[in-house]
Amino acid sequence: MDTSDPDITFDAQGVCNHCRQFDEVTRKDWFPNQEGERRWAAQVEQIRAAGKGKDYDCILGLSGGVDSSYLALRVKDWGLRPLVVHVDAGWNSELAVANIEKIVKHCNFDLHTHVVDWEEMRDLHLAYLKAGVANQDVPQDHVFFSSLYHFATRNGIRYILSGGNIATEGIFPKAWHGSAMDAINLRAIHKRFGERPLRTYSTIGFFDYFVWYPFVRKMRTARPLNFMPYDKQHAIDELEEKMGWRSYGRKHGESLFTKLFQNYYLPTKFGYDKRKPHYASLIVSGQMSRDEALAKLQEPLYDPKELEVDISYFCKKLRISRQQFDAFVAAPAHHYSDFPTWNSRYRMLKKAQGLVERALGRQVKVYS
Repeated sequence: MDTSDPDITFDAQGVCNHCRQFDEVTRKDWFPNQEGERRWAAQVEQIRAAGKGKDYDCILGLSGGVDSSYLALRVKDWGLRPLVVHVDAGWNSELAVANIEKIVKHCNFDLHTHVVDWEEMRDLHLAYLKAGVANQDVPQDHVFFSSLYHFATRNGIRYILSGGNIATEGIFPKAWHGSAMDAINLRAIHKRFGERPLRTYSTIGFFDYFVWYPFVRKMRTARPLNFMPYDKQHAIDELEEKMGWRSYGRKHGESLFTKLFQNYYLPTKFGYDKRKPHYASLIVSGQMSRDEALAKLQEPLYDPKELEVDISYFCKKLRISRQQFDAFVAAPAHHYSDFPTWNSRYRMLKKAQGLVERALGRQVKVYS
């Protein structure tokens, strides 16, 4: 990590706040050992008990990427009965579709695919491009998770299994963008720049996300990969060997939108290279050396010919000209907080959480 994160700080030894945060805080929630095996075994029993008498005991969100694909293999080993849910927001690569089919067939899981209305999705994408904010992935990310949550509660399923993990995502600069689940921010940007109502696009409000789902509906999102030794390259090797799964060559390469957004839009418009926090995460989790990371950062983000092909497809898909695309990239950048957010509500909630914890004498931490 470097000063592309405006909030970065370094101690007298030259160690940055991200590494200190990982060692002092994040690592406490990471159990790649026998303790993790014990904890997860207990969690599996809770999932089975909650799903007793139902067709499924959990929902497994599947993108076709490495993390969720590898998790599917482990879920099969644990003997859980997941309904695999995939949210198609219109940007799946052909390779992603093929990988999803291979996973579902190999594991013998049922698959439910939720297809997002493309015209609404397109309008939201264009609104974000006009807003000029860093996290252009919010329209995809928000609908992915909100669709999973709504589907789970409608079908009485309490547990969602996520491939999110500390081993490959333990470091990320908060200054780069806000939460993808901030529906207040999403709707504010769409209200300002959108041109059509979001009639079917699924969102989750602040109260639902932090209170209704976790405390009233008792819904839980579990991250099993945090309770085992998770090595990304080993995961890729096993997926390729067991089911013919094929690698995308880069993180989140299963989405054509995310590929262009992370490897061209962000570094060009904001100077953010998402390889840096990704490699930093692999370094602190022991999967990569710093020298290896620095060497890989010297590799180009894009092959020039591949970039032109992807930009052409992107423009055609969104029905904009190349000149419009270039104008979006060149326009003044904006911070997500230039638009209404849930930040003030979140601060109030954290204060309330602190009061409750002091009154009870224990930590209150529920993740939904």
